Amino acid sequence: MDKFKILVAEDDKAIRESIGIYLKNAGYDLVFAADGKECLEIFNREKIDLVIMDLMMPNLTGEEAIMELRKDSYVPIIILSAKSEDYDKVMGLDIGADDYITKPFNPLELIARVNSNIRRFYKYKESKDDNIIEIGTVKLNTLDKSVSVEDEKIFLTSIEYKILELLMSNPNRVFSVDEIYERVWNEPAIETKTVTVHIRRIREKIEINPNKPIYLQVAWGLGYKFVSPKRR
Repeated sequence: MDKFKILVAEDDKAIRESIGIYLKNAGYDLVFAADGKECLEIFNREKIDLVIMDLMMPNLTGEEAIMELRKDSYVPIIILSAKSEDYDKVMGLDIGADDYITKPFNPLELIARVNSNIRRFYKYKESKDDNIIEIGTVKLNTLDKSVSVEDEKIFLTSIEYKILELLMSNPNRVFSVDEIYERVWNEPAIETKTVTVHIRRIREKIEINPNKPIYLQVAWGLGYKFVSPKRR
């Protein structure tokens, strides 16, 4: 079986080399980019399974590179940055990153985050065909716009369905309330409180205990995400 290939975009050569040593020892193949522009060039010509992205890089910043990648790819992206303010983390997740690690980093944490993102994303991909998105006991059919839980069909309004489809199509990715509104309603975020109401209704229909959701979870201060339930 081929190894997973990780693209490391980092302008500091010493950090690139240290990441390479850690992840090669963990069993991954590595390719490297010294800036955002080179990152996109490599990504477009090679099969990349995960991207580790610095933010402060020449030619094209990490933020700009992430936004370009997210135009047509959902490959896992982990930000690795010296920017440690909450604002920077929120912004990084809002533009499409899946995870955020601050420098200086713990090598064991980096490996664990890479393993986790690889496992979650590719387990999800293997369980999906052209029309079915299935995570845990929740199954969404994009062809006939139906949803079932434990093979029992449930009724969703068109807005509830669109929110659920957005979140399930991007498992573990945090969407801000504004982003959900703009993506579902196709207009600037104005009445964002309605998103919270729809989220509550969706939980009532798909969760065993809506007050303790295992699928549709809140990321406090950031937004909402749809996650795979943890194995017990």
